[in-house]
Parts: sequence; structure tokens; C-alpha cells
Amino acid sequence: MSLNVAQTQARTRVKICGLREEEHIDVAVAAGADAIGFVLYPPSPRAVALERCAALTRRVPALVSTVALFVNPTKEQVEAALTSARIDLLQFHGNEPADFCASFGRPYLKAFAVKEGFDLLQSANQYASASALLLDTPSAGHGGSGKTFNWQLVNIPSSASAPGPRVVLSGGLTAANVADAISAVRPFAVDVSSGVESSRGTKDSSLIQQFCRAVRLADEPLAP
Repeated sequence: MSLNVAQTQARTRVKICGLREEEHIDVAVAAGADAIGFVLYPPSPRAVALERCAALTRRVPALVSTVALFVNPTKEQVEAALTSARIDLLQFHGNEPADFCASFGRPYLKAFAVKEGFDLLQSANQYASASALLLDTPSAGHGGSGKTFNWQLVNIPSSASAPGPRVVLSGGLTAANVADAISAVRPFAVDVSSGVESSRGTKDSSLIQQFCRAVRLADEPLAP
């Protein structure tokens, strides 16, 4: 996959992150999620042990992507996860350099905390090997803050001759605000975690269904 793809598309992809129970995987898949994320960052309230991650990834059906989220891991930690679990995509939320992210022979997302002065094109050039850039709200916990950032800070240049970078929008998204977020940013995908939780770290099946439905409804006016 290349970063340089057009933003215009028929639908917005959906990633549900931080799942820890089989029930919620089944609900997310049935609701139409394109990707399921598993957190392999122990300080997170959504973290799962590697053995549990391996079992959960086996629950995800073919053609739905599995994503493993890391924050400043060692090379050995990433390799152990790739050996133990079915992982289609890596997601890096720390200060990992581009050569490290690309060294595993697996597509990856690179997360950025968006604040004043954020330069999307500079970040895209720095991580040109990434499948997409994940844009999130600055937080001490490296994501999952439940807070949005100023979407106007994301300026995605896109034209037939110079398409913009592929963007996954995250940070405080819910069924109530995801339509506005899609309209403002026109991301390739949206990524939700806290926005489908009944309490911190605990997913809610109804909220997962509502979120996926809200994304589909938001896409209808934007379809070519």
C-alpha cells in the first residue's frame, strides 16, 4: 500500500480498537467493521496479554484485518507478537522511527498526536513507508483519551495529479460526532475505542453497532 492515494472514496473504513472479549469481536464484525485492534501496551486499560491476543485474533474472520497496537516496543516484542498471533497490520503510537516500523515486512500505521503546528505532509514524507497516518488527540496514555482534537488542523491536499496522504482519524470519536468528523476531514478510515465503551476499557455492543451505523449514514451524502 502507498501513502499517496486519493481521499475520494465510496465509503469510510472502520476500525474498532481495544477489544478484549469474543462477544465484542463478533458484534464488530457483524456491524461491518473493517479492522479489529488489539492493544499490546501493558499500561493501557485496554491491553491484552499476548496469549489472549493470539486467541482473539483467531476469532476474527478472513477479510477483516487484525491490528496490533504498540508503544515504543522492542524488536523482540513485535516479532513475538507476529509469531504468536494472526496480525495483519502493525500500529505504532510511540516515537518509533520509520526504519524500525518498516523492518518487520508488515504494513503499518504510524500514529501522530495532532496539535498546533502539526504538518501532515512532513509527517507523511517522514513515514513514506506507512500504509496510513493515524491522527489522534495528544494524551499521556498514547491514545484512548476520549477527547477530540481540532479537526481544522488537518489539511489533506488532494488532486488528480497530487493525491494527499491516507489518513485514519481517531481521538474522541462517537456515534454522535463521527459524521461531523468525516465531513470535516474526509479520512480514509475512522478509529474508535473509548467512544464505544460503557466505562473505561469496557466495550459496549450497542455502542459498537451505533458507531458503525453512524459511519455508514455519514457516507451516504459523500458517495460518488
